[in-house]
Amino acid sequence: MIICEDLLFSQGAKLEKYNSADYVFQEGTPARYYWQIKSGTVKVNTFLEDGKEFVHGFPFDGHCIGESYLFTDHHYAVNAVAVTSCEIIKMPKGKFLNILLEKPALMFELNKYTADRLHFRYMISSFLAIADPIVKLEKLFSHIKNYFGFEEVYSFVIPYTRQQIATLTGLRVETVIRYVKKMQEQNLVKLDSSKIYY
Repeated sequence: MIICEDLLFSQGAKLEKYNSADYVFQEGTPARYYWQIKSGTVKVNTFLEDGKEFVHGFPFDGHCIGESYLFTDHHYAVNAVAVTSCEIIKMPKGKFLNILLEKPALMFELNKYTADRLHFRYMISSFLAIADPIVKLEKLFSHIKNYFGFEEVYSFVIPYTRQQIATLTGLRVETVIRYVKKMQEQNLVKLDSSKIYY
């Protein structure tokens, strides 16, 4: 969790519920709230002119979304859509910025979090230049595993579905399934039912 939920609620935040496919916010709208996911998974995406979707990430429990827009006058350049049923903490921009002014250490935490997300987006963008599916999958899996602080072989369960992995890497689902099996043959991952251990 980025900011203590009790602190947010004590300063006037509300808890909102979203069903799968509900928009939390949409591209082109102004940023008026700080959003922090209490439970569930959200997809941050952009729709391209040809109708295709570019996914920037799948933040889940404890992550915040769209926070960088609270420090600019730009409207959102992305959508945030619930992938599962979600409970999301919502706080008006002004109240949130006041918390940061009163507790500057929180600003450092938020900046670190935003920098980590920016690093992830740069890494995902680099997949466009990588042809080898196994290299793409290893880079994604290694980043997520390191982010959560796991080091031992097969100690980390990849928290994404095959479809979400395909979306993040720019691969087709069939390609992900095939190459994850090849990774298992090479002892790079261990499979147990639908779980991928890395």
